[in-house]
Amino acid sequence: MKLQAGQNTAPGLFGNHQVVIAVVLGLLVLAFLLSLFIGRLESGFGLLSRVWETWKYKGASGLAENVDWLVLTSVRLPRCLLAVLVGMGLSISGAVYQGLFRNPLVSPDILGVAAGCTFGAALGLILSQVQFGLVRLSAFVFGLAAVSLALALARLIAAHSIIVLVLAGLVVTSVFNALLMILKYLADPYSQLPAIVFWIMGSLHRAQWKDVYLAGPLIGAGLALVHFLRFRLNVLSLGDLQARSLGLNPPVWRIMFVAVSSLIVALSVSTCGQICWIGLVVPHMARTLVGPNHERMIPVTALIGGLFLLVADDLARTLTTAELPLSIITGLSGAPLFAYLLYRNRGGGWT
Repeated sequence: MKLQAGQNTAPGLFGNHQVVIAVVLGLLVLAFLLSLFIGRLESGFGLLSRVWETWKYKGASGLAENVDWLVLTSVRLPRCLLAVLVGMGLSISGAVYQGLFRNPLVSPDILGVAAGCTFGAALGLILSQVQFGLVRLSAFVFGLAAVSLALALARLIAAHSIIVLVLAGLVVTSVFNALLMILKYLADPYSQLPAIVFWIMGSLHRAQWKDVYLAGPLIGAGLALVHFLRFRLNVLSLGDLQARSLGLNPPVWRIMFVAVSSLIVALSVSTCGQICWIGLVVPHMARTLVGPNHERMIPVTALIGGLFLLVADDLARTLTTAELPLSIITGLSGAPLFAYLLYRNRGGGWT
């Protein structure tokens, strides 16, 4: 069931999407390797040479006590992997939401998942102090609860209306934002409030292997599912009437995509906090390069998203002596880039 007409065959900047995929993949691999040698300990490949000398003279037992090796394998490698996973997840979720709601201004937090995660994390920071495992669990649970509440509210009002689903998401977002403000008001201004504010701005400085082990398989499974079913997004983006005429059940598939995308966003936000603009800007970048056909756009979106957040994290931990929150980097780079994409695509329309 592949569409050959309408909005999904509009050309992008480059006609051959396979070339775009190869180039972006190459840039992602290069950036990943370079990111392993960027940081406060040392910037450059002198770190790698010291690891090699330790291996050559002391073997595996020497590596277990080598600071450079521990920094590479226990600090930078899981952080880089998590940056790529979260960047891919947020970008794909944004592309899915934009296709489902047929709106280029939709972002992954449209149904309240980010607001729910933020409230859950703030509640966890107040109740559990420094137990960040409980903070992330609380953020994940409340993120999924927010989406479930939005879906239940939309179904209660009008089960088959996309507009009502969006409005229900706005209601849930507003409620959780209000609850978050209450927690900020009640939090200790010298310890808890700064922790809440910094967590909201997003960071990967606490990334560990256990985060990769917990979030990686689920985010990867969600990405794979969206990738293999991406042609159905083409059908759903045509509208319910056309989708039914092509043999799809729009409400069922819409709920499935919403559930998978919301799970990815909840895992991402609960792991590293809110990271703005990626879910909104990166799908537009991919759409500009290869066109709005989701069969071409989805893999390009994932690769660009991973590259975008990986580079942003490198800048966040190297620009200043103190690590910057990720949302500062993504906001300062994403907003001007989004303005440029709007200017470049002026008059063409999204469909």
